[in-house]
Order: sequence, then structure tokens, then C-alpha cells
Amino acid sequence: MKKILVANRGEIALRVMKTARKMGIPTVAIYSEADRNAPHVKFADEAVCIGPPPSNQSYLLGDKIIEISKQLNVDGIHPGYGFLSENAEFVEKVTAAGITFIGPEPESVRVMGSKLAAKEAVKKFDIPMVPGTDTAITDVKEAKNIAEGIGFPVLIKASAGGGGKGMRVVNHLDELEEQFERAVSEAVSSFGDGSVFIEKFVQNPRHIEIQILADQHGNTVHLFERECSIQRRHQKVVEEAPSVVLTPEIRKSMGECGVMVAKAVDYVGAGTVEFLLDDQMNYYFLEMNTRLQVEHPVTEMITGLDLVEQQIKVARGERLAFSQEDLSITGHAMELRVYAEDSFDNFMPSTGNLETYQIPVGENIRVDDGFVEGMDIPVYYDPMIAKLITYGKNRSEAIRLMKEAINQYKIKGIETTLPFGLFVMKNEHFISGKFDTHFVKKYYSKENIQKDGESDAEIAALLALHIHQKNNNILSVPQIAADSNWNKR
Repeated sequence: MKKILVANRGEIALRVMKTARKMGIPTVAIYSEADRNAPHVKFADEAVCIGPPPSNQSYLLGDKIIEISKQLNVDGIHPGYGFLSENAEFVEKVTAAGITFIGPEPESVRVMGSKLAAKEAVKKFDIPMVPGTDTAITDVKEAKNIAEGIGFPVLIKASAGGGGKGMRVVNHLDELEEQFERAVSEAVSSFGDGSVFIEKFVQNPRHIEIQILADQHGNTVHLFERECSIQRRHQKVVEEAPSVVLTPEIRKSMGECGVMVAKAVDYVGAGTVEFLLDDQMNYYFLEMNTRLQVEHPVTEMITGLDLVEQQIKVARGERLAFSQEDLSITGHAMELRVYAEDSFDNFMPSTGNLETYQIPVGENIRVDDGFVEGMDIPVYYDPMIAKLITYGKNRSEAIRLMKEAINQYKIKGIETTLPFGLFVMKNEHFISGKFDTHFVKKYYSKENIQKDGESDAEIAALLALHIHQKNNNILSVPQIAADSNWNKR
């Protein structure tokens, strides 16, 4: 592979390019007019403007990306995450153009892109799944009968969904018809596919995912788990590896299930198998993401592997240089997604200029970002500014270092999730490991921050500063374009 085009933007584009440069492979950046001065554009060996800021006029133009690749003699395309990374049609077109797609085969992407198809593909392997239907439901009467048979509460989910779209929790029979219609409507609006299914709602679950890696020669391994339960609006904000609650036996079992899921669709490359874990330590297959995850750095930290490097090697046809027995967990890693969102105002989007942007530095502190001081935060794309990652010999050390790194991180001009991250790291439920996906709902509020702030000057000071800024500045949230990816991942 002599030249790679990165079909993405921001921190993930820069992340991929750094590994490509380390491997001696030149890179091509694409960018929208809004990203003309972005770091990934300056870092690449070549850069091409793909179009205006809206993603459907730039980063989602698959045919144009392929044409640029052919003109510049690109022989590999890395999709990053989001945008076209899980678009089976794009994968097919890239391959048909004689270019290597650095990721799985299109059929794997297609099957795992549908939750129903994914369940059908893995059920022959006896993978634990949440009780429910494995076919689409279109009739409300049928839905009621199924829900009563499963037992309330139930979850109505869009088959083609993601990010909490087309998802409704139903606690009682008399709510089902209305919630069913809402789920179908939202699924059609968000994904162009109104297929929904029903499954038992797992109350107070943890979100655990298994990183897998497979080559073109039939070798598949798992790189252990990531804990992703700290979420807002079904979107991850804090991730860590390994999970504080898994026993070695459950870790091994979940890892083996992840490998079986990958083999069920002849998977090639890096992918992630997601599970729900209930309070009785029962786990259930949720879905598979056929791409590099946002939170992949924590896996890299505990395994010592560069996942992007592994993706490129696999795409070149190389065999994995290690077996499952060669892999082990060393230390503990923590990641905070630094979003341009107001932690004290229900995580509302915050746009503006990065008047001050100074990242923390130090041993075992890593920042993957795509911005520099003076840049504007655009409304057209996902609001993540950076990923802050820390590593320690154990979980306590990783948490301590994360608190120090958050306090070192200086951002002015916009609101971010840094205060939320500090709250999490200091929260007794998080520290003890006794938390689930409802952490924000249960513990995070202005009142709780103020209460904790009586004995925690750092968080109290952050809240006081926030209130002061609110009183002196009227926050104006610009109109977000209809096709914006803002807050959708």
C-alpha cells in the first residue's frame, strides 16, 4: 500500500495519518470548506477540498472521494468512523474501483448494519441474546401480543438504528401503541427504514464491548473489553479498559463470543461486538460495529497494539503476528470524550471560537484531537473536539491522572464536557464501580454538583464560573443545518 486517502476529518483523520506516516505511507486528506485550516489538512502529504461544509455536500460524497483517489493514485482508503465507514455500497464501489478498503468486506458491513440480520447471523452460534423477536414487527396488535409474552418493560428498537434513534421503552401495555408508532416514525425519518423489533428491556445494564481483530487467513482474536456505560442520550462519554466488574471467566467467555460473532460473518479487520451486562452478570449480544471505534485508544493502551497499524496490515493481506495466547491486559486506561457541549445545561451544543486551547501534557497522558487554538467549532459535524486518555498501572492511578489532566486542559470560548468528566472521576459510584448506563440520570444534576461542591472546591468553582458566564453572556445557539451530523453519533 503506497498511498492512503483518509475519508474523514478531525481527530480520527489525524490519528490515522500519524500511524500511516510512522509506517512510511503518504496520505491524502479531504476537507470541506469549513475545515480548510484544520490540522489533518496540514498534516497530510496532499489535500483536496471535497465541497461545502454540509456533510452531504462533502464528506458523504462517496463517488467523488473515489474519483479523487483514482486521480491521485491512491491504493487504500481508510474511512475512520462515522460518515461512510459503515456504508456497504461505498465499500463495494471502492473495491470495484480497484482500491483497497481498509475495513471489512461489504457483506459483513451490510449484515451487521441491520440489527435483525445480525441476530439471524449469530443465533446458530448460541450467542446469548436478549429475549425478543428476531423478525421485523409492523402490526401493533402483533406487537402487543409479543410484548405481553415477553413481559414488561420492553424495548422497541429500529433495526437499522443507532445512537438511540428509533428506540422506545414501554413499561405498560396501554403505552405500547403510541410508542410503537413513534419508534417507526423516527426510524423512517432517521434511517429511511421503518423496521422495528421488540425485546425485553434490560434494566440497569452495563454497556460492555469486545474489540476483535481478524485477518484474511481465518485468524481472529479479541483484544479484551471496554466499559462504556457512562453515557448521555445513549451516547458514550467516558470509556475505560478493562471493566472493573468482569471476572476472568466472564471476560474469557465474552471474548470468545465476540470472536464467534465475527466469524459468523467472515469478518476481516478491526471491529467491535457490543453486549449488555445485567446486574446478575448475564450478558447479551447487542450489535456489532464494523469499524474502528471512537474509544479504541483505551484498548491500545492496555495491549500495546496500534489498531490502525493492524487495520492497514490486515488490508495489505498480512497475517496477524500474534495469537490469542500472546495477548494480555497490562494496566488500566481511561478515556473522556471532550465534546463542545454544556455540561451544566443538559449537554446542549456549544459553538464558538477556541479563544484558548491548551492540552494537558505528561507521562501516560494522551490527547487525540483535531483542533488548535483560534479555530471555530462548526455546527455541521459531530461536536467532539478531542479524546483525553490516561493510563495507569491500575484503575485508581488512571482515575487520578485523568483528574489531573482535566484540570490542566484549558479551553475558553465554548463550553465542554470537561466538568462532567471531573464529576465522574470524583463520584463515589464510579470510583467503586457500582454504576450502569443510567449514571447521568441517577447522579448528575446541578443540585448534585452543588451538594458535592460543598466539599469539592474544583467542581464548585467550575459551576460558579459557568453561572457567572451565563449571567454575562447570552448563549446564542446557531441554527443547525437539516443534514447536520451534530450530536448524532
